[in-house]
Amino acid sequence: MTVWEPADNGHADLSSHDSFVDGPPHNTFARLRREDPLHWTEYPGGQDFWSVTRHADILEMNRNWEVFSSARGIRMEDQTEEEYLARRTFQETDPPEHSRMRMKLARAFAKPVMARYEDDIRELCHDILDRALEKGTFDATKEIARQLPMRMLGRVVGLPEEDLPWLVEKGDALIANTDPDFTEHVLDRMDTDEYRMLPFNSPAGAELYEYAQELMARKEREGDTSGVLHLIREPADDGSVISETEFRNFFCLVVAAGNDTTRYSIAAGIQAMCHQPELLEQMKEGGDIWKTAPDEIIRWATPALYFRRTATRDFEMHGKTIRAGDKVLFWFASANRDEAVFDDPFRVNLSRSPNRHLSFGQGGPHVCLGMWLARLEVRVLFEELARRLKSIEPAGPHRFLRSNFVGGIKELPVTVVPA
Repeated sequence: MTVWEPADNGHADLSSHDSFVDGPPHNTFARLRREDPLHWTEYPGGQDFWSVTRHADILEMNRNWEVFSSARGIRMEDQTEEEYLARRTFQETDPPEHSRMRMKLARAFAKPVMARYEDDIRELCHDILDRALEKGTFDATKEIARQLPMRMLGRVVGLPEEDLPWLVEKGDALIANTDPDFTEHVLDRMDTDEYRMLPFNSPAGAELYEYAQELMARKEREGDTSGVLHLIREPADDGSVISETEFRNFFCLVVAAGNDTTRYSIAAGIQAMCHQPELLEQMKEGGDIWKTAPDEIIRWATPALYFRRTATRDFEMHGKTIRAGDKVLFWFASANRDEAVFDDPFRVNLSRSPNRHLSFGQGGPHVCLGMWLARLEVRVLFEELARRLKSIEPAGPHRFLRSNFVGGIKELPVTVVPA
């Protein structure tokens, strides 16, 4: 049994969020990898773009940040210069500007620092799984996958636990702003110009910023200097400080991306367990499998379906010319199923090694800061889940986000038999 069969006809419109409601259109990606790996894609919502679908091409181009710039936005949607400057985070900058901000944050997210959270993560997993598994049948995305990254977010960033559900709800409204289950302001179905200067073109950005201002004022009154938010506001080596707009956007990014990507990796891993029963047995045996399993689960999930770049000068590839100013989309979802790199890519192989997936944006300066925390959360969650399970199976169809940017299972009904 395969974990999941793509449903598209091989000619899906990659610019449409509706093409992703049954999961990524992998038949279309496979055809493009074979026939047209640098594909000119029409986009009714704005400027047309190039779709890059082969693993090797994305890896090469992602390394070449001087030609393929992040400093015009990382999403498909077009922005004016004014909108870009109002919304950008360090994700939407190039070196050396990107490097200065990244160096400031890298200490807080380094592998040894994240490793200190293992006991915290395991403690949270005990509580989360005890509560979920006693239900017997439940939505695994809501009861398990959403819970762990949400609660870890509070510990890493320094946020009150009682505020976390509201914060994650607003983060969902930001990053899943094309899905009517998560926001009333659906990006491509209504006029959102009123919010065009806010992160992700969403009113949730204003609410999150107001919260962040009040939080930091309270921390300053109490002399609390813990967490990443204090670190980001400290002066850099050259004396420069982050602006209020940059702080707002960074806070929104941490709340949204810091929660969603790990959530959807966990959900995808649980969905795979439902359809490949041998995965549970392999997890129970443990051992060296835990060195490779987290990356395979994250490959399978690929929560960030693509990142966009903008060409700064002409570039030749596959007999075609990318012109300066052209939009270029790196489809990580396609790269992570590339048959030239991954044997049997539509099955989850927990022992897969090497695993050159691109879910963390490997190969360029923008490799994910939170990758060590994500790997740790995924490993510990599945270690603890496997110990507690005798079996797990679907209790109904799962549902994907309506988004061509964030890939994830938003509803995952399962039935479990505890060990």
